[in-house]
Amino acid sequence: MHFPGKFADLMVADQLDRMSLSFLVDDLVIRRGGSGANIAFGLGVLGQSPLLVDAVGPDFAEYRGWLEDHGVDCSAVLVCDDVHTARFVCTTDDDMRQIASFYTGAMARSREISLAPLVPRGLDLVLIGASDPEGMLRHTAECRELGIPFAADVSQQVARMEGADLRLLVEGARYLMTNDYEWELLQKKTGWTEEQVAERVDVRITTLGEHGATIIGREVGEITVGVVPETAKVDPTGVGDGFRAGFLTGIAEGLPLERAAQLGSLIAVQVLEVEGPQEWPWDRAHGLQRLSDAFGPDAAAEVGKALPGA
Repeated sequence: MHFPGKFADLMVADQLDRMSLSFLVDDLVIRRGGSGANIAFGLGVLGQSPLLVDAVGPDFAEYRGWLEDHGVDCSAVLVCDDVHTARFVCTTDDDMRQIASFYTGAMARSREISLAPLVPRGLDLVLIGASDPEGMLRHTAECRELGIPFAADVSQQVARMEGADLRLLVEGARYLMTNDYEWELLQKKTGWTEEQVAERVDVRITTLGEHGATIIGREVGEITVGVVPETAKVDPTGVGDGFRAGFLTGIAEGLPLERAAQLGSLIAVQVLEVEGPQEWPWDRAHGLQRLSDAFGPDAAAEVGKALPGA
């Protein structure tokens, strides 16, 4: 929502303990989101067969239809009849200051979901993203026990979780995915150096905003990938999820890490250029041209061979 004014003008410094305010907003926009759903949506649009595993409320039906229409398998989603699906409600003023609330809702029930019954479906990789902390720990432990490769994507939860739990989430990951701020905070909380993390994960991918991404792996050394130049900066929400969808698509299609990250950069910028994390359009030919302009014709040709479509 948008408040046509400034929150600061309505707050009295010596009365904050008695504050009770109501804002008349002039705009309301409802967007589909959630990191897991954003990544699954991107994978589906790019021709993959993602399986979404999460807990939702009975209000999920319309969202389910949208995701399934874009190639997402929602059959493993747990529906809880007594709580709503998690949601984020935010009001922004003219100074771009925000007052927001996050309702956990059914997300807390993700700890009740077991991955074991899903193994017969053939799980290539489990991305464990930001969710209920107990659920994240359970699913990471299950991946180790079941021998399923996993990607650790602690995201916003790195600020909430303690070092001991973060170490459990990272240990043995095929991929560790963070932005640069999360990477620094993860090192601080775990007490691990960069070298110690490298001993515990196969590949670390750290996104650097407008500076691209860095990939560090035992067998590939260090790779730096730039960005696809944006045509506009509209909404940064879900940009990291877009990068993950593109990167994981590239990995699934057998692309080398650099090319996979370049595809991730393309999807990330397309998310940046629209309102909402699932509103970006996908035009294969146009996308490959942007890849060619940013990284050269060889990059576009390699990625083009991996992506479905003519």
